[in-house]
Amino acid sequence: MRKISQWTAIIVLIAAGLVGVGCGKKADAPVEKTSIDIKGSDTMVNLMSALAEAYMKANPGKQVAVTGGGSGTGIAALINGTTDICASSRAMQQKEIDLATQKNLQPKETVIGMDGLAVMVNKANPADSLSLEQIKQIFQGTVTDWKQVGGTPGEILVHSRESNSGTYVYFKEHVLNKGDFAQNARLMTSTAALVQEVSTNVNAVGYGGEAYGKQGNVKMMHVRKDSASAAVFPTEETVRNGAYPISRPLFLYTNGQATGLTGNFISFCNSAEGQKIVREVGYVPMH
Repeated sequence: MRKISQWTAIIVLIAAGLVGVGCGKKADAPVEKTSIDIKGSDTMVNLMSALAEAYMKANPGKQVAVTGGGSGTGIAALINGTTDICASSRAMQQKEIDLATQKNLQPKETVIGMDGLAVMVNKANPADSLSLEQIKQIFQGTVTDWKQVGGTPGEILVHSRESNSGTYVYFKEHVLNKGDFAQNARLMTSTAALVQEVSTNVNAVGYGGEAYGKQGNVKMMHVRKDSASAAVFPTEETVRNGAYPISRPLFLYTNGQATGLTGNFISFCNSAEGQKIVREVGYVPMH
């Protein structure tokens, strides 16, 4: 009995020593995130790149990687957990929100600016303004010659973004009233590619973020809500006050309320410095 008691005492002492060692060890601190990924809207890719560059300059050692591919691509990446931030030129659709919810994700929406969606033609095209109805007819293929809308006779060559683009979705819903594009519409992989095509063909027409309408050999059209309304040019003032008929918010989406580096970057986007960059790139700041 005495030997058993001695062994018991030894085991107890050893156990106590192990517990003491465990209690004295500090838990490892969570590793601070030093890089984030942003995927999505081609319309916003230049804006997000400019914001990322300024943020990294102000925060040495932090990395922000930006890639395009379209709003739909960015939303899919957010749902699949392959991006920290989705940049989108359209709001998430209910079916996308439902899919995210099924995966225990909670999409959080932040607006960082606004964009006037411009209808762009070649600078040599004499046409200067269009009504929303005329724009709809052109992109659906019921108006096929520029002489029908006040231009020089010539076949209208329609250019559109691809269906994974938030710009495509917004234009289809708000301008075409969810109707179909003309069968002969050329689908472009990016707004930059669309601008290049319109720049080189006098009969071409396309649409895209207002910031892109200031590039290349293109001009933006004045747009009328209807035939009785005044034609309005897309500017910061007309986009913000709603006078320009084709305006939209620019969104950032995260899984839940952004924290850490992701949250800090989004706060930077809506800071005075970030909003200055929004204006400089050609979009309309929130503040």
